[in-house]
Amino acid sequence: MEQVVGSQMIFGLVVGIALLIVLILKTKIHAFLALIIAAAVTGLVGGMPSNDVLSSISKGFGNTLGSIGIIIGFGVMMGEIFEASGAAERMAQTFIKKLGKGKEEIALAITGFLVSIPIFCDSGFVILSPLAKAISRKTKKSVITLGVSLAAGLVITHSLVPPTPGPVGVAGLFNVNVGSLILWGIVLAIPMTLAAVLYAKYLGKKIYQLPTEDGEDWIRPAYQEPDYSSILNEENENLPSTFMSFAPIVIPIILILINTVLTAMKASGTVVNALVFLGTPVIAVGIGLIVAIYGLSGKYTRNETIDLMERGIKSAGIIILVTGGGGSLGMVLRDSGAGDYIANAISQTALPPILLPFVIATLIRLVQGSGTVAMITSASITAPIIATLNVNPVFAALAACTGSLCYSYFNDSYYWVVNRMLGIKDAKEQMRVWSFTTTIIWAVGFVELLILNAIF
Repeated sequence: MEQVVGSQMIFGLVVGIALLIVLILKTKIHAFLALIIAAAVTGLVGGMPSNDVLSSISKGFGNTLGSIGIIIGFGVMMGEIFEASGAAERMAQTFIKKLGKGKEEIALAITGFLVSIPIFCDSGFVILSPLAKAISRKTKKSVITLGVSLAAGLVITHSLVPPTPGPVGVAGLFNVNVGSLILWGIVLAIPMTLAAVLYAKYLGKKIYQLPTEDGEDWIRPAYQEPDYSSILNEENENLPSTFMSFAPIVIPIILILINTVLTAMKASGTVVNALVFLGTPVIAVGIGLIVAIYGLSGKYTRNETIDLMERGIKSAGIIILVTGGGGSLGMVLRDSGAGDYIANAISQTALPPILLPFVIATLIRLVQGSGTVAMITSASITAPIIATLNVNPVFAALAACTGSLCYSYFNDSYYWVVNRMLGIKDAKEQMRVWSFTTTIIWAVGFVELLILNAIF
């Protein structure tokens, strides 16, 4: 697809984003329709042929849902079974009794931190969000505090630590050792995670939201301190076992981890191919759902079990549509060439070398939404420049990865997954919940990069 003239692309970008913000904040138009309208206007005003605009919208919607739509569907079905069977309650009890009360945010952030090393953050959040919801319901701690801690832990290692595709691609482009990038990525990720947890604790008091007892809706009572009495004192023998409660979550994670390791090792053979297939996220989460159906729904009839899952699908519909709409907007912005145009312009400036990949990744992230695309594009443009300068290529690679975390908003599919699964519908609150969180993470990473560059 031919890229259109630079100044017109930038004008189209500004008009499209401004229109999107007005539609979402000031009109009755639903976020899904607003995203599609903004995507079309951005492309047309930016000078893209109308057929190319339509193609980009369809491609972005399809690509996004091709990777995450089925997983969301499976995940919410699994979530309903967790709620109805008592598995979610058992998981919450186990978490708090083993770790001690008051440590739920850190525990969920660490869970996300570890899980997202082999697993895409979108998939990880869908799989693990029932745990945050269950802990919130049992302890009366805001689901926002818990959900944001989990989501932050997931996105940070997803963006900084191989073997997720973005950091692996960046390592290859900068020709750095993947092991070094893993080590330094984890070092940078720890302060970023702690900062996100502190913000999540603050935010949970400002947006105090709890799931209802039946798990079907959300309520906002007056703020109260967490109450651990019921969850620490009660012993409900009717709940599923701890093993069976966690199995639908743990089994897919193990399968995906095996897939990641075998793929990285480039192993081959019949058994290996079978394990790689079983470890693809869609298949792995599907297996987790089957485990939930047969391991947790014993007290329900066939029709009751199907009704439970269909109730979950109803809640997934809007999440899937809006997530796909974000993908459409991101694809139009990507195909217009606006991000590449801005990146090439920045690369001609006199920025300090270590900041070059960081700034370019930041701008591309803001333009088109995908963190992976932002870091890969930044690395592609800056790696040849950095190679001629006195810059540690590992830190340059981390700069590209860190820049890709800046201000997640409407054109990022993960923004919609996190906000919608936490029951946040108001656009201003959505930005406080996730856009501000990612910007805090990004800012802490920026400071860390400057310190590392100064020392080493």
